[in-house]
Amino acid sequence: MTVDLAEFARAKNVKYFMISYTDLFSGQRAKLVPAQAIADMQKDGAGFAGFATWLDLTPAHPDMLAVPDPDSVIQLPWKPEVAWVAANCIMDDKDVDQAPRNTLKRLIAEAAADGMHVKTGVEAEFFLISPDGKTISDEYDTASKPCYDQQAVMRRYDVIAEICDHMLALGWGAYQNDHEDANGQFEMNWAFDDALPTADKHSFFKFMVKSIAEKHGLRATFMPKPFQGLTGNGCHAHISVWDRSGRTNVFADNSMELGLSAKGKNFLGGIMKHASALAAITNPTVNSYKRINAPRTISGATWAPNTVTWTGNNRTHMVRVPGPGRFELRLPDGAANPYLLQAVIIAAGLDGIRSKADPGKRYDIDMYQHGHTVRGAPKLPLNLLDALREFDKDKSLKAALGEEFSSAYLKLKHQEWNSYASHFTQWERDHTLDI
Repeated sequence: MTVDLAEFARAKNVKYFMISYTDLFSGQRAKLVPAQAIADMQKDGAGFAGFATWLDLTPAHPDMLAVPDPDSVIQLPWKPEVAWVAANCIMDDKDVDQAPRNTLKRLIAEAAADGMHVKTGVEAEFFLISPDGKTISDEYDTASKPCYDQQAVMRRYDVIAEICDHMLALGWGAYQNDHEDANGQFEMNWAFDDALPTADKHSFFKFMVKSIAEKHGLRATFMPKPFQGLTGNGCHAHISVWDRSGRTNVFADNSMELGLSAKGKNFLGGIMKHASALAAITNPTVNSYKRINAPRTISGATWAPNTVTWTGNNRTHMVRVPGPGRFELRLPDGAANPYLLQAVIIAAGLDGIRSKADPGKRYDIDMYQHGHTVRGAPKLPLNLLDALREFDKDKSLKAALGEEFSSAYLKLKHQEWNSYASHFTQWERDHTLDI
């Protein structure tokens, strides 16, 4: 039964609702609405000028209405008088097709029409840094191999435990937290779920982590590669598909290689087929390609792929199959839009199933040591422009994501690339002044 937000406010002593949507550049946009007005907002939506955010709209467009999805409502554990609710964007009584959450919902419905129920989990890595963003926040976190560092995670116990306590209170099934492979870097895990709830939780998680970090006088960043020489922020996605009931994993078949069914291999084949193009979505910033194509880090490995290969339980490839009935896509990074990440996975996977795509040869080598021996596997894009060009060429992926979305995304991302390319840097001065 749909949640009545006004009744939710009365029962939970909520004074304000944050009606929130995520734009094409992962900007989280919201209006703070008093509980007394939420009944009308639940029906009609909160008005936004879409042009003022990263959507391909103009000042001449009418109001874009963000209509809250009451099933997504979350009471802020650190400020219980406020509740956050994800919204769907409409204009002139029609869905805004380019809006990320709308794009994901359409693809979920498409999968459901084919009897498929996509479930995912994400591993969102982040750094805790100084407020000015220049250094990690812990001056003693200096180990060359800092992953799982016991002392370092306990020095940030107050922040990590507070976030985990909130996830537990929200019923997310939080199950482990650790110091990651870079100095100052952390990962926190919660249970997998249907694709839309996972995307909503991912969006809220980023908001929550940043808010709690600020509360403690720190800053949290999900930037893909905030520090040269250190491992970047990944956002690995674990993917499985279930039947209409949601009780049977149709990717699981113990009689097949690695316990991955024929349908699972076809879905994986779609990911492999579209990998270079979907990088424009899973790795959406200029900085993203400093993670994918990074030289070896201080710890000894980047933990990021640069070639389109898959494997068993081996973390040096773009996709690994760690156990029966699921696989892990290791390509996405911390800048990935929570909704578009899920959408592009479903779009590529559905195409793979429909075309019975073959994922190709499985490699079990250490790609960091012996990747040069692989022949014929595509390299991932070297930069954002290359990724955008690959995406633009991939007509079936663009069509699956929607022509309005794809056109808007490419237009705004090319503008971003042009802005970057026209920016003068200190590197240019250092290397060119005396030529």
